[in-house]
Amino acid sequence: MAANNRRMSGKKGAQVGSGGQRRRGLEGKGPTPPAEMRKGHAKQRAAQAKARRAQGRTTQRRGGRSASELVVGRNPVVEALRGGVPASTLYVQQFIDNDERVREALQLAADRGGINLMEAPRPELDRMTNGLNHQGLVLQVPPYEYAHPEDLVAAAHDEGEDPLIVALDGVTDPRNLGAVVRSVSAFGGHGVLVPERRAAGMTAGAWKTSAGTAARTPVARVTNLTRALEAYKKAGVLVVGLAADGEAELGDVEALDGPVVIVVGSEGKGLSRLVGETCDVRVRIPMPGGAESLNAGVAAGIVLYEAARRRS
Repeated sequence: MAANNRRMSGKKGAQVGSGGQRRRGLEGKGPTPPAEMRKGHAKQRAAQAKARRAQGRTTQRRGGRSASELVVGRNPVVEALRGGVPASTLYVQQFIDNDERVREALQLAADRGGINLMEAPRPELDRMTNGLNHQGLVLQVPPYEYAHPEDLVAAAHDEGEDPLIVALDGVTDPRNLGAVVRSVSAFGGHGVLVPERRAAGMTAGAWKTSAGTAARTPVARVTNLTRALEAYKKAGVLVVGLAADGEAELGDVEALDGPVVIVVGSEGKGLSRLVGETCDVRVRIPMPGGAESLNAGVAAGIVLYEAARRRS
């Protein structure tokens, strides 16, 4: 009996069940997901890379956005508001000396509508402007929404017209860009093309010089101006470069009444070498007075007038 008890004591007691885990393990995990959905799989990495490239193309197609900008100081703020420069917020220093310019800035912002008025202590405005002499007024200009080069051609075709576009090569003064935008609008052009680097962008200064026409005349921005001009040529648009030593005179270029992009270089250096070689024809503007060169805005206005005259 004792031996029997010893054998019985060696047995295991009651055990906790698996709770169905073994049964679920036998059931499997269902069908194997596609390789593109399996974490770490080469095909999933390739699919993700493809999606990133597609997103990058979408961003480039839209033309991109510039950074927001601050207009600092009482006179610059008042002039920007007078000139119709887009603005999102007007910051006013607490306990500011309420002179005529401050009152006008507040009135202009209130009359326009859509501009937030924010009161801020002087240290906060100092921080925002990196210590510039803001005089208690800071105007925030929202990012500019650039067009894509193809949009300029598409806009012309939508209106049943031949494209008339101005491209700027190495023009760094925003006031020149604003003047060109104004001329393009005045003479029925379809937009302005600028490079991303080493070139003026649509800043508050450009907006002001455009006298409000930048609201209806698109500006496109590209990473490589030469490639953009080559794409225009493939689309049937003649590329005309302005150069003091051009082989043709402006009055002799009959193609201005057709699809054309006019390329204007900087006042000092003119067209860059690659851009000049990309042009179908280089044109000079006759200047009997003997001036060596013209301001970019003035030169563009002369050629745009000639193009508009021939198209009328």
